[in-house]
Amino acid sequence: MKAGPVAGAASAAAGGAAGRAPTRVPSLVLSLQFADARHKALLPRHRVARWVRAALQADAQITVRIVGGEEGRSLNRSYRGKDYATNVLTFDYQREPLVVADLVLCAPVLAAEAKAAGIGVQAHYAHLLVHGTLHAQGYDHRRAAEARRMERRESELLVALGFADPYAR
Repeated sequence: MKAGPVAGAASAAAGGAAGRAPTRVPSLVLSLQFADARHKALLPRHRVARWVRAALQADAQITVRIVGGEEGRSLNRSYRGKDYATNVLTFDYQREPLVVADLVLCAPVLAAEAKAAGIGVQAHYAHLLVHGTLHAQGYDHRRAAEARRMERRESELLVALGFADPYAR
């Protein structure tokens, strides 16, 4: 399956649009784990679920794990051959009929990126959770056209969720 935009998903994230029938919101079974709890207060379960669900196009079982630098580096080295911690890793196991994935976010990398960009840590988590959820459904950014499509979708969803467009220049 090649993932693509779903009509009305942004309006569903924002609570629906006038004149349109409500869009079915995909169900989500969420496991939220904190190996690094430094941002736990910023990430209550209901918010994480809202951000992930906004990007879903199908029912899903997703584990979100917040890790420290050592675990982030180890996972990135083991699975991508890169010896540094990265902001988010998506492990997508299944896309149909149910999305099954693990999203691993590295707290110290994410905090450093947010500080460097002058944005809030919570906003950056929302962005990377949306980003990772889209990856779990087949979106990618290896080619320029794919990157533009994925960034456009992230922007739509984040604005609908009440955040600034992360790609606005």
